[in-house]
Amino acid sequence: MTFLSAHATLIYNPHAGFWDWGGIIEQVVKFWEDRGWTMHVESTAHAGHATELARAAALAEHGMVFAAGGDGTLNEVANGLVHTATVLAPFPVGTGNSLAKELGLARPNLLNQAWMTAVSQALARGHVQRMDLGKCDNGRHWLLWASTGIDSFVVRQIEPRPKWFKRLGSAGYAAKALFFLPQFEGVAASITTDDRTIEDEFLLINVSNCRKFAGGEVRLNRDGVLDDGMFELWLFRGKHWPSVISYAFGIGLGQHGRHPKVDVVRTRYVAVETSPSLDYHLDGEPVARTPFACELLPHALRILAPDTTPQDLFSQPGEPML
Repeated sequence: MTFLSAHATLIYNPHAGFWDWGGIIEQVVKFWEDRGWTMHVESTAHAGHATELARAAALAEHGMVFAAGGDGTLNEVANGLVHTATVLAPFPVGTGNSLAKELGLARPNLLNQAWMTAVSQALARGHVQRMDLGKCDNGRHWLLWASTGIDSFVVRQIEPRPKWFKRLGSAGYAAKALFFLPQFEGVAASITTDDRTIEDEFLLINVSNCRKFAGGEVRLNRDGVLDDGMFELWLFRGKHWPSVISYAFGIGLGQHGRHPKVDVVRTRYVAVETSPSLDYHLDGEPVARTPFACELLPHALRILAPDTTPQDLFSQPGEPML
């Protein structure tokens, strides 16, 4: 069976995104109830609550858990569903929604609330896939990236954002990020992978499990696959922040992989030590400070991939939504 049961939990983060999406959530519930699902709606009340709710849904053998929020909400739900048969269904109502962009899902749109129907229909026509996850040595799992350097420095300065600021979207975030960039200098780091140790000064150390980066606005990892059993470790060398601008242009042109100061390493294990210690983030959420280590868990999460998903994003065939 594709699903354990026709019961589903919808976990809604009321603080996600730039609006109160309560009315939209009601429409989502009706859409799936009309298709035979028994829906249970839960609203998060504190950090980590989505993980608790997702774990409870898996123990109750619910077939699906909808994660209605941003990438942080998806991260928490995934932590509750890892190594279970319950399927994670992403429903983007955050500001970045990077995983949703990977999957080609429609973005939240106040001017056209049909985006909700478009997302639900795309999911209903989709397939259940098995996705790799990362796991840090602090026990926390992640879907997209573990990263430290200029991005984690900016994330720490900006997050958490009030809803009024989220309404400025990616342009507002970028403008504020530019304000903080000159305060960052590269950091000396020692990075251990499956078969080597690399030491140098770096502006960005990114362990990637996906294709997109920076809230899904840029394609960092052009050929990333979500179920290939490998990370792509991106290392951007340097000490002074203006190099970040050069790297950004290279990423925009798809030429960053050829830059002499950029390395990419495919690996299943990464350990990072920096001097001095730096913040690192998982899926865009600040977590702790370096050092940290990550291992790849192959096919650890069942995820509902909509029919808008690029055909080459998964290497294995999925199970149909029946």
